[in-house]
Amino acid sequence: MHVVVIGAGIVGAACALELLRDGHRVTIVEPGDPGGEQAASYGNGTLLNPSSIIPMSSPGIWKKVPSYLADPLGPLAIRWSYLPRVLPWLRRFLSAGATAGKVAAIGKALRPLLLDAPGRHRKLAEEAGVGDLITKQGVLFAFPDRAAFEAEALSWSIRRDNGVQWLELNEDELRQREPSLDRHYTFAVLVEENGQCRDPGAYVAALIRHATAQGAVLRRLRATGFRIEQGRLRSVATEGDEIPCDRAVIAAGAWSKRLAREAGDNVPLETERGYHIVIENPGIAPRYPVMPSDGKMGCAMTPQGLRLGGQVELAGLEAAPNWKRAEVLLKFARTVYPGIPAGLSTDNVKVWMGHRPSMPDGLPCLGPASGCADVIHAFGHGHVGLTAGATTGLIVADIIAGRSARIDLAPYAASRF
Repeated sequence: MHVVVIGAGIVGAACALELLRDGHRVTIVEPGDPGGEQAASYGNGTLLNPSSIIPMSSPGIWKKVPSYLADPLGPLAIRWSYLPRVLPWLRRFLSAGATAGKVAAIGKALRPLLLDAPGRHRKLAEEAGVGDLITKQGVLFAFPDRAAFEAEALSWSIRRDNGVQWLELNEDELRQREPSLDRHYTFAVLVEENGQCRDPGAYVAALIRHATAQGAVLRRLRATGFRIEQGRLRSVATEGDEIPCDRAVIAAGAWSKRLAREAGDNVPLETERGYHIVIENPGIAPRYPVMPSDGKMGCAMTPQGLRLGGQVELAGLEAAPNWKRAEVLLKFARTVYPGIPAGLSTDNVKVWMGHRPSMPDGLPCLGPASGCADVIHAFGHGHVGLTAGATTGLIVADIIAGRSARIDLAPYAASRF
C-alpha cells in the first residue's frame, strides 16, 4: 500500500521505518526540517524512561490551579489570556487524576507502550548508523531526603505494581554514584531500565535520512486534511496538492488536532509548552541523567553540553515564549550542580521552547480514526513521546498490516473523549 505519514518527529520517523519494513510505499509529509529546532523531538529532555508512567494530573492537584495562574514562572503555569480556551482541557485534566484508581489505570495502560524503550531505540539507531546516541546507564531520581521520596508514595507504588524496579541509594552511595550533585540531595533511587537519547534532534534526522535511503519520499509540505469517499481514504490534502494514498498516519504532534477532526475525531489535544537550556562547557561531567524531585525537570549531558529540560506552560501554539522561564532553569541548574561556574556568558547558554502534544489524561491517541479506519492516529504522547516513539511505530505498522495488536489499544482510542 501507499501510506502517507504526516509528521517527521520521532513518532513519524519510527512509523515510516516500520512501514517500509513491511514493504509499503511511504511518503512523509513535513513542512520543517526533520529533527530541526521547531520540533518537540529536538527539544526533548533526552531521557528514555520506561518508568515514566505517571500522568501529570494527580489527586488534589485542583488545589494548585490558583498558583498556576498566579506564578508565570512556576513548574506549571497557565497564562491568564489563554485560560478561556484551555478550560475544557483543564477540566478533563483535573478529572483524569482525581483519584488514585484513575492514576493507577493510566499507569497500567502506559507501561506496555514504554517497555524496553532504550533497546527498541537502540535497534533503530543502529540501523540508521547512529547507535552511539542511545545509552542505557539508568536514571537517578534525586531527593533531599527519604521523606521527600516517601511523599511520592502513590507514584512509586504504581511503578512497582507495573514491574518497575529500582535501587535505593543513601547519601554515601549517592555521592559515590554521582559526586557532581549538590549535597542537599541525600537520597536517590536509580532506575536501571531507563536510558537516554543523547541528541534527539540528530537521532530523528538520522532516522528520516535512513527512511529516505530505504525508499521513502519526503515532501516538504503541510498536510491540511483528507479526501474521504464512501468511508475510504483517497488522498491527503496539502497546501500544495493532493497525495493519493491508501492509508495515512497522523503523527503531527501538537498540530494534529485539526487533522484528527477531518478524520472524524474531535480530540482535546493541547500544547504543553516546554523549555530547555543547554549549558556549553558546564565545568562538570555528570555520570547519570538526573531527575531532581525539587525541580521536576530532566538534567543530562549531551554532545552540546548540559541540558535541563522541563516545565509546562499552557499558552497555546501562537504565544511568544517567556524566556524568563529559561532563566529559572539556569538558576536551578546551580542548585543541582554547584560546580557550574557563576557568571556564565549568554553565549554559553542556549535556550529553546517547543510544543508537547498532550492529551488531558496523559495517554496518546493511537488507533484508527472514527470517521475513516484508513487514517491512523499516532499523536498526543505528551511527556513520553520520545520514549514511546519506537513502540508506536511498531503498533501503527501492525494496524495497517492487519496484525493482532501487541498491546491493548482500547485506552488509547480517540473515541474515549
